[in-house]
Amino acid sequence: MNAIDNGKNQENDISLGVLLDMLAAKKDAPLIFYYDGEPVKSGYHITEVKAGQFAGLDCGANPEAWMEIFIQLWDIEEGDRKHMPAGKFCTIVRKVTEHVRLDASAKLTFEVSDGVRPMQLYCAAMPVLRAGAVHVALSPRPASCKPRDRWLAEENRTAAACCSPSAAGSACCA
Repeated sequence: MNAIDNGKNQENDISLGVLLDMLAAKKDAPLIFYYDGEPVKSGYHITEVKAGQFAGLDCGANPEAWMEIFIQLWDIEEGDRKHMPAGKFCTIVRKVTEHVRLDASAKLTFEVSDGVRPMQLYCAAMPVLRAGAVHVALSPRPASCKPRDRWLAEENRTAAACCSPSAAGSACCA
C-alpha cells in the first residue's frame, strides 16, 4: 500500500519540536512524507527552511499574531537515491538554526511541489514507524475563520465540562 491513512484520528498539525523529537529516536530510518495519498519520491530535497512572524486582523477584526516555520520539499526522483534518513532531516533543520531562529513550538507548514505543479501548503500528522521507516502524512492546510474556530473550541470545552462524569447528575446533562 503506497498511501498512508490520513484519517481524523491522527493529530494533523504538529509543531517542529514534536516532529524533531519523534525523528531523533529513529535517526537511521528512512523518512517518507505522503501527500495527496502518495509517498514523496526517494530523491526528494529540502530546498528551504524559513521562519516567519506574522501579525494581522482576522475577519472579526481581532488582532492575530503567530510564528510559523515553512519547510519546502521538492518532490523529485534523482538517480538511485534512497529516502532521506530521519537524522539527515534533523541535521538540516538544526543547521538552519545556526542562521535563523526557529521556535520549536511554532506552527509547521510544508510547501511541496514536484517542480512542475504549483507549490501547495500542508500540515503534518504525527510520525508513524512502520516497516522500518518513519512515515509522515501531510494533509492540505485549509483556510479557516479564526473567530468561528475559537467559538467552536469554547463550545466543545463547555460541552465537555458539562457532560463530564462528575457533572453527570447536573442539569446540563439532563
